[in-house]
Amino acid sequence: MNDRRLDEQDVKSVGQKRTPDRQHMARKLDAIGWGLFFIWVGIAFLADLGWGVGLVGVGLLGLAEQVARRRYGLSMEGFWVVVSFLFIVGGIWTLVDTQVALVPLLLIVAGLAVLFSAFWGRPRTEDDSSH
Repeated sequence: MNDRRLDEQDVKSVGQKRTPDRQHMARKLDAIGWGLFFIWVGIAFLADLGWGVGLVGVGLLGLAEQVARRRYGLSMEGFWVVVSFLFIVGGIWTLVDTQVALVPLLLIVAGLAVLFSAFWGRPRTEDDSSH
């Protein structure tokens, strides 16, 4: 297989914003991220680390991938930043072993965020409604 390593040429081409190189870098970072995810989950199961440590690890890997995307001139994916953060929160919540359930709290926070966005969000224009 003719797979190049992440080297100065890749970094230089990403900096120049050439689309094929940016797509190549994005695919490479995605593959690295998924590979590390599967390795981590396998290690967490084999070592019986528990759900808390496993979730925190998955969240940290997700955030690391987004930082790498930014480092190589690619846009961060907001969805994965939020999901990674929620994995970390869920893992810490499990490790702390609180008596309060996390999911109902997350639902309340999500509902409040939606309500607040209705009052303090950016006004929509006709151009926005077509998207």
